[in-house]
Amino acid sequence: AAIVGARLYYVVFNWSFYRTNLAEIIAVWHGGLAIHGGLLAGLLAAIIYTRKQQLNFWLWADIIAPSLILGQAIGRWGNYFNQEAFGYPTKLPWAIYISPEKRPVQFKNFAYFHPTFFYESVWNLLGFLLLTWLFNRQQKQPQKLPPGVVFSAYLVFYSAGRFFIEGLRTDSLMLGPLRVAQVVSIVLMGLGAALWYWRSRVQNKSF
Repeated sequence: AAIVGARLYYVVFNWSFYRTNLAEIIAVWHGGLAIHGGLLAGLLAAIIYTRKQQLNFWLWADIIAPSLILGQAIGRWGNYFNQEAFGYPTKLPWAIYISPEKRPVQFKNFAYFHPTFFYESVWNLLGFLLLTWLFNRQQKQPQKLPPGVVFSAYLVFYSAGRFFIEGLRTDSLMLGPLRVAQVVSIVLMGLGAALWYWRSRVQNKSF
């Protein structure tokens, strides 16, 4: 579900290309997956599955959240090997070299760029440590941290980092003048904060 969602999300925001290249829609080996699409589709699949199996969705969301953000931290290194998802040109000591054929047209004369994939990987690794700590604390104090708060913390933490890091990238999906990932990040931060507030008052009820 996550793979399909990640691909469809990317295709929708690049429809000007795919509408005349329909065969490329399924060509995931050519690149083009968006994490927000994967999250939305995976979340929907989890809701359907847990309700069908009469499981507590929020409990499972909390269990999955730390591993999810760790997977994102690891997955970002694929961008390094593919020389993609990098940022604007920079002279910082940790800038990475990008091959000429991988550079955006407007930056053909620049060789070193922000390693935004690395920024997000580190941010997500910190998120993994935070969520793991929060999950362990939840197991000891379930009356204070009911199911759903770890997942809500994931939404807020990941989205906050993604919002700022996205502003450095050169390959953002766009919706008019807006970077889609930044808009979605703002929405998810608000949703996560509201979710924490709500779940903290529901106290261990199932979905």
